[in-house]
Amino acid sequence: MMSSAINLESSKVPSSPRGLVPAYAAFVIVAMLIFHFIAKHEFSAVLTLSGVFECLAFCLLGVHALSTRSVQGISAKSLQLYAIALTCRLSSTTWLQGYLPDDKTGDYVYQIFDALSLATVLLLFFCVRKAQRKTYEADDDALPVTPFVLVSLVLAVLLHGDLDARPVFDILWMCGLFVGTVAVVPQIWLMTRNGANVPVVSSYFVAAMTLSCIFSGSYMWHAHTEITCEKAWIEGFNHTGYAVLAAHVVHLFLLGNFAYFHVKNLATRGLRSHFCASLAGRTPLVKNLVKHLEISDPYVV
Repeated sequence: MMSSAINLESSKVPSSPRGLVPAYAAFVIVAMLIFHFIAKHEFSAVLTLSGVFECLAFCLLGVHALSTRSVQGISAKSLQLYAIALTCRLSSTTWLQGYLPDDKTGDYVYQIFDALSLATVLLLFFCVRKAQRKTYEADDDALPVTPFVLVSLVLAVLLHGDLDARPVFDILWMCGLFVGTVAVVPQIWLMTRNGANVPVVSSYFVAAMTLSCIFSGSYMWHAHTEITCEKAWIEGFNHTGYAVLAAHVVHLFLLGNFAYFHVKNLATRGLRSHFCASLAGRTPLVKNLVKHLEISDPYVV
């Protein structure tokens, strides 16, 4: 029957838990407290706030996966790239001062939230590949990640700065920035191949990641002239600072694409459900007419 088909359509994607909005509120309050009491309203704290909202994005996915016991619509390949990006960044920021905020949040708060993000990503990866692998869409999540890592590493070697005064860790920090920029690409790939299974939590994830990128980008906009390189490829041109800004622009562009496909899929699902519901309430004459015309909608049985 059409009514059962409508229920089947609505049950394809697990509904998002109600805890997402409280999680958002809790992180916003934490961010405000950090900015007021620890950073003392220092502008450089926006870099720490970027880490807070990035951590929020991963926590939202974690809450969704653990509460719904489903990882449908979550890309393990994206999680791999995020784990690499965070590891590269922490390899520099945990013991070197070059890429830390100038305020007191750079002493430990910034690193703590990056470490929490990494732990959450690893937990999500475990859920995707082990604990909840039956709901993982492995066939659709098939975009190779090795080329992204290799290209990011090569670009980092060519464009890295010298704030750490240790080339290896300058390269690792820059590599983490580039890998984190493209980490959303496998998620977009998965969404375009199987948009029907994208959870609603993805919209919360995109919003948190966008806030994180805006905070980080605003800091880098003001600090890019200080992110210098030991030897410029073009005399008088600080390629490192502009490479950092370009990475943020690309990141925002990719998040915009993610949001576009997500909204498009939600709208398509909503229209189909509305169409099915409207047909379900018609008279037998209309139902017979629809059957006679053999409308081949996969959501109408």
